[in-house]
Amino acid sequence: MLEPELAVQIGQIALYNALTISLPLLGAGMVVGLIISIFQTATQIQEQTLTFAPKVAALIMVLFFGGHWLIERLMTFTLELWEFLVHVGAP
Repeated sequence: MLEPELAVQIGQIALYNALTISLPLLGAGMVVGLIISIFQTATQIQEQTLTFAPKVAALIMVLFFGGHWLIERLMTFTLELWEFLVHVGAP
């Protein structure tokens, strides 16, 4: 039977992993978006499609250089979930 403390612990670990995995991608998108916004403000170019390609390129770069770490975090979380399942099935 699933104890409330174990469920809370699984939820905390899941939220922590979701934040640590998404923050590099969100951070890169925000930094590139800010730089493009400053450039658009300085040059008075208000083209909406100008921000799309650099953001996608930044996200691809983050995935290329940090993808190993992201996959490693997901694999560690999955293994922790399997260990929790052993505790749930124990009498």
